[in-house]
Amino acid sequence: MPGLIGRKIGMTRVFTDEGRSVPVTVLEAGPCSVVQVKSEEADGYAAVQVGFGAKKLKRTSKPELGHAAKAGLDVAPRLMREFAPARGDTYEPGQQLTVDMFEAGQLVRVTGVTKGRGFQGVVKRYGFTGRPASHGHPMSRTPGSMGPGTDPSRVIKGKKLPGRMGGNRETIRNLEVVRVDSGRNLLFVQGGVPGSRNSYVLIRE
Repeated sequence: MPGLIGRKIGMTRVFTDEGRSVPVTVLEAGPCSVVQVKSEEADGYAAVQVGFGAKKLKRTSKPELGHAAKAGLDVAPRLMREFAPARGDTYEPGQQLTVDMFEAGQLVRVTGVTKGRGFQGVVKRYGFTGRPASHGHPMSRTPGSMGPGTDPSRVIKGKKLPGRMGGNRETIRNLEVVRVDSGRNLLFVQGGVPGSRNSYVLIRE
C-alpha cells in the first residue's frame, strides 16, 4: 500500500459504544490519482507518484499538463508526492486511490508541516521554567547563564536559545484510525497531527 495525500479539516471528538470521548483529527484524504509508476529498471527506484486536487488551467504549465495527460487526467494535480509501493502491489497510471485503503483500528503515520510560530523565547520554544517572576523581576523569561566564562569561554553548540520556532516537517507515528467515511472521503484519526487547518498532510500505513 502506498499512501494518500490529504488536507487537515480540523479537530472534533467521537464517542465509542462505551460512551468514552475520543479526540480525533478530521482529514480529507483523497481521492488521489496515480500519475506515474516508477520502476528500478527505468528510473533507478520503485515509487508510485500520486496527485491530489486540481490546478487551475491558467496556473498550469504545458509540461505539467503533458505529464498529467499521460496518466489520462484532464487537469494537473495541485500537489504530487511519491510513495514507496509495498512488495507485490501493482498500480496503473490513472488509477484512483481512496480512503477505502484504510480501515478502523489501523495504525497510520501522518506527515505535515507544523505551524510557524516565528521568533520565540526559550520559555515557549523549549518549555523553560523561567526565573523568579515576583516583584517585577527584569529577566523572568531569559535563558540564564550561557556557560562558564573561563573554560570553555564560549557558548557550547546545541545550547537551547531563542530563535525561529515551528514550520518544520514532522511525522506522528502510530495514530489509530477511528472512523472511515467513504462517502465524504474523510478519515478520523485519533489525536492531533502537524499543521494548521487546510494544510496538506501525507497519510501512510
